[in-house]
Amino acid sequence: MKKIAITMGDAAGIGPEIIAKALYCVEIRDFCAPVVIGSRIVMQEAIDLLNLPLKLRIIESPDECTSGIGTIELIDEGTSGGFEKGKATAMNGKACVIYIKKAVELALNKKIDGIVTAPISKEALKMAGMKWHGHTEMLSELTNTKDYAMMLVGEPLKVILVTIHTPLRSVPDMITRESVLKTIKLAKKACSMMGIENPRIAVAGLNPHAGEAGIFGDEERNEIIPAIEEAKKLGIPVTGPYPPDTVFRKEYKAEIDMVVCMYHDQGLVPLKMIAFEEGVNVTVGLPFIRTSPDHGTAYDIAWKGIANPSSMLEAIKMATRLEI
Repeated sequence: MKKIAITMGDAAGIGPEIIAKALYCVEIRDFCAPVVIGSRIVMQEAIDLLNLPLKLRIIESPDECTSGIGTIELIDEGTSGGFEKGKATAMNGKACVIYIKKAVELALNKKIDGIVTAPISKEALKMAGMKWHGHTEMLSELTNTKDYAMMLVGEPLKVILVTIHTPLRSVPDMITRESVLKTIKLAKKACSMMGIENPRIAVAGLNPHAGEAGIFGDEERNEIIPAIEEAKKLGIPVTGPYPPDTVFRKEYKAEIDMVVCMYHDQGLVPLKMIAFEEGVNVTVGLPFIRTSPDHGTAYDIAWKGIANPSSMLEAIKMATRLEI
C-alpha cells in the first residue's frame, strides 16, 4: 500500500479541518497509508473542534506508519501555538515551508510514494519573506525541476496550463512555440500518469475564435500552431488550436481527454464551474507524485467546522492512482 504524506498547510486556514475530516473516512485506508506532516498542537485542536473520535500518533518516520483506523499518524515539525485563526501571518507562512520541505525530503529519499498538500497562503508566504508564489513554483525549485506544469482534474475535465500565476497582460508574451510545445509534452506525460494510453490532446487558442486566421491576434499562427505541428512530428496525438469557448464542451462530451490551456483562468473557470468541490491540482514533471485540493485557505470559514473535505479526499485518492 502506498504511503502518502499530507502537508498540513496554513494553520489559520481550513487545511487542518479538511485533513482531519478526510482521514476520519475509513475508505481512505483502502487506498493508502497516510501520514500528516505538520503541527501536533494544531492538528489536535482541529480534531477537538470537530469532536471526532480520532487519536494522534506521533511518529518520526513514515517507516513507523501503521495506518490504523481511528488514528492520524503525524510527523511533528514544530508548534504553532497561539496562532491567529483566519488570517495570514508570517509565522504560518514559515511553518508551511517547513512542512513542504520535509515532505520533499521524504519523497526524494523514497520514504513516501506521493505528497498531498493542504492549502497555503501566498500572502503569508510573502509576509514570511519567501519568493515563491505558491506550491508549484516552490516544489519545482526544491527539486530542481525545469519542465513542469499545473494540471487540474475535475471530472470530466482535465486541463493543463502553459502559464500559471501570471498577470494577464504578461500572458501573450509568454505564449511561445517552446512553452506551448513543452506543455503539450507534459500533457502527454500527464495522460500516461493517469493510465490513458492513447490520449486525445486538444490545444486551446489564446484569442477569441483562436485568432480567426490572425484577425483577432497572431499568437495562434506564429506560436501555437507551429508548436502543435512539431508535437505531431514527435508522435504526440494533439489537435488544435480550438476556440476557447468551444473546446471544453468537446471534453465534457468525452470527445477529447485533455485541454492545453494558455493561461490560468482559461482552464480553471470551466473546471471549477462543474467540479468546484471535487477538483484536484496535480504538478506534472516532478520526480514524485504531488496533488492538492483545488481551493485555497478559505480564511472566511476556517475553524468553524464547516469546511468541505471533498477536494482533499479526491486529492488523496488521485495521489494513490497516479504513476510516474
